[in-house]
Amino acid sequence: MNKPLSVLPLNLGLMAASPQAGAQQGGYRLPPAALQAIVDAARAPALSLSPQRNIVAVVQTPPLPGIAEVAQPELKLAGLRINPRTCSSSRFSFGTDLSLLDVGTRKESRIRGLPRGLRLADLSWSPDQRYLAFSHVALQGERGAVELWVLDIAERKARKLSPQPLSAVLTRGFNWLPDSSGLLVHWRPAGIGKPPVASGIPSGPIEQDSTSDGHVRQLRTYQDLLKNEEDARLFEYYITVQMAIVDLHGKTRLVGAPGQFSRTSIAPSGEYLLTQSITRPYSYIVPASSFGERLEVRDMHGDVVHTVADLPLEEGLPPGNDAVSEGVRHVSWRADAPASLVWAEAQDGGDPVREVIDGIRDLVLLHAAPFREPPRVLARLTMRYAGIAWGRDDVALINERWHKTRDYKQWMIQPGHLSTPPELIYAGSYEDRYSSPGSPVMRADANGFPRLLIGPGTTLLLDGAGATPEGDRPFIDRLSLTTRHKERLFQSAAPYFENVAAVLNDDGTLLLTTRESPTERPNYYLRDLTKPENEQLTALTNYPHPTPQLKDVFKEQIRYSRNDGVELTATLMLPPGYDAARDGPLPMLMWAYPQEFKSAGAASQTTGSPYRFNSVSYWGPAVFLAMGYAVLDNPSFPIVGSGDDEPNDTYLPQLVASAEAAVEEVVRRGVADRHRIAIGGHSYGAFMTGNLLAHTRLFRAGIARSGAYNRTLTPFGFQSEERPYWQAPEVYQAMSPFNNADKIKDAMLLIHGAEDSNSGTFPLQSERMFQAIKGLGGTARLVMLPNESHAYRARESIMHMLYETNAWLEKYVKHAQP
Repeated sequence: MNKPLSVLPLNLGLMAASPQAGAQQGGYRLPPAALQAIVDAARAPALSLSPQRNIVAVVQTPPLPGIAEVAQPELKLAGLRINPRTCSSSRFSFGTDLSLLDVGTRKESRIRGLPRGLRLADLSWSPDQRYLAFSHVALQGERGAVELWVLDIAERKARKLSPQPLSAVLTRGFNWLPDSSGLLVHWRPAGIGKPPVASGIPSGPIEQDSTSDGHVRQLRTYQDLLKNEEDARLFEYYITVQMAIVDLHGKTRLVGAPGQFSRTSIAPSGEYLLTQSITRPYSYIVPASSFGERLEVRDMHGDVVHTVADLPLEEGLPPGNDAVSEGVRHVSWRADAPASLVWAEAQDGGDPVREVIDGIRDLVLLHAAPFREPPRVLARLTMRYAGIAWGRDDVALINERWHKTRDYKQWMIQPGHLSTPPELIYAGSYEDRYSSPGSPVMRADANGFPRLLIGPGTTLLLDGAGATPEGDRPFIDRLSLTTRHKERLFQSAAPYFENVAAVLNDDGTLLLTTRESPTERPNYYLRDLTKPENEQLTALTNYPHPTPQLKDVFKEQIRYSRNDGVELTATLMLPPGYDAARDGPLPMLMWAYPQEFKSAGAASQTTGSPYRFNSVSYWGPAVFLAMGYAVLDNPSFPIVGSGDDEPNDTYLPQLVASAEAAVEEVVRRGVADRHRIAIGGHSYGAFMTGNLLAHTRLFRAGIARSGAYNRTLTPFGFQSEERPYWQAPEVYQAMSPFNNADKIKDAMLLIHGAEDSNSGTFPLQSERMFQAIKGLGGTARLVMLPNESHAYRARESIMHMLYETNAWLEKYVKHAQP
């Protein structure tokens, strides 16, 4: 529920610079001033609501970091990216200021004692709301550390709590004790010494084995893996932490010995710790998330009192998106009990095609301290366990889902009375947005654990997106679990889009919402439903329009049909001051991301809202409104596979049909010139771009960012495709634009982060695609952004991305001849 918030005049002039052939030119480039202004526009702060819901922590979001920040030292080990200077994750965002906003008085308070040059990485309220803990990433020359600080709410004063630096490689490094008396922290062990240094001399060959056991496993393609034993020792060094308890005066007590703890969580009673430790052997083909783990319950001195499970190294799952690990998974504390563990266990060995007794796929088990009695069965599920929302002994909601059919069910159970049969609360398809009942509103209890907000008569509040054929209309409902009667308390209404950020009281009549319109930036409001309609709203923030030069952008949510009858939607955006009758058709940039569905009905549902703010971000296509382009943002590209049919069996004809429908609609409206349209996308959208250029002549150019183009390099599945290459080779071959590079006759710009860590989108994918087009005599340009991963962070990188894209569109689209 605590959801943080996160134009220029029509310009038809020519850009002087054009993309250069070959690799002669270097250095970061700046796009036109109109695009620079959008990159450097002020960003809204992030907000964090207090447990009692009357104070908001306001974290100022800084401008984009420079390349010097992004290019800090980085180790790539077992799928992790580690900054050795700070012993933390190397890729994170941070805040540069912290203040407190009183919800009732709307008064914002400054904080005394904040560290100079604040780089706030994480924050957490104490359960009693008297303190706010946060981590500060301190850098001094070549040295650095993640420091633990605490803010006294009453005094509005911050202070450093512990001199020992945190270890934040696998976790954020700190968690409050349930009684708010202090924090459990992960320290860098004091006596661990310097990291091991590689000799550079091999001790022998790297060896791996595979035995013929008859089991098929999906081995996804990962990056940044361990390569040898020296890597393994370095990995072990950086994930070793010392647990300690630090009280509010800075007094510390060590908890056990150092270990490779990937996760620690405290029981609601504060008596036990659940720890997960990474164990050997390690692997050279899967990341740390698949390494073996030992799950143990310890007392608050660190002594093991119960072993939950020893999970082995897992090099691949059975085929299928419904495949899971064999044995214990999703272990956590029951939120509404002093010390009870809950977890799921697959009854089919994790293999979705295996037959099971009585149709039971998953058991959910409950085990109470002191763990001497056997665990009890909490639920028997015919699909995969998908989480539980705890309330009290007689109310909890448990979810199950099955990807193959998109089926979803929610049950009410009584965890304190396990002989009582579960009651079905909802059943349907999780693709069906129109029928979604919403999610139950949760509330942190006195110990800081999330619990169902249960009202009189066993009622719950439901928070939903409110998808309708006219667009999303967020709502709050009150549901009686005894009568199933549902009452709508609030729903967003035109001409605004209003989303519930938090429910501030127990009966759901006081809401914290974000409210926006096409010309008004999202701001926070208090909505009191007990007052007359015209008196309910009180503004809490007043953030100005970030790009007032584009305030008058035209936006419309449009609907149109594909040739097979599937209804499609898109957001059409036009530059300020544009008049179709006067100015005629414009050059257009379309930007999309295909999605798979199991029914045409779900694929045809409207997404988004016509009343959302006309946000112009440097990341999406709307930024090019500033350069005189029309934009079609997020046009539907559904890939439907009904019944036993797999969506990707007809990927290409459906993709082309969706593109044709979008082009015909914008041409029919007179806003786009048929001969001056570009297609673009990021990641799977880049893959789409390559295919549309290879199989149509609808577009004069393509912009493909951080994509994959050869599906034989992702042979154990991709996106929602669950069949391995050897089961559907013709699908993999047909869907790979690399295989059809000779058919690409229009200009393709490929941009990729040189350090992309996303599974499947190796930088090699763009390099080989460019080489194929170049070798075949096509028109292409490859831009590799140094030190960038799947998304780009540095201001220099973002500016250069826009420079390249703008130059490409200018040359091949805006001034293209029919």
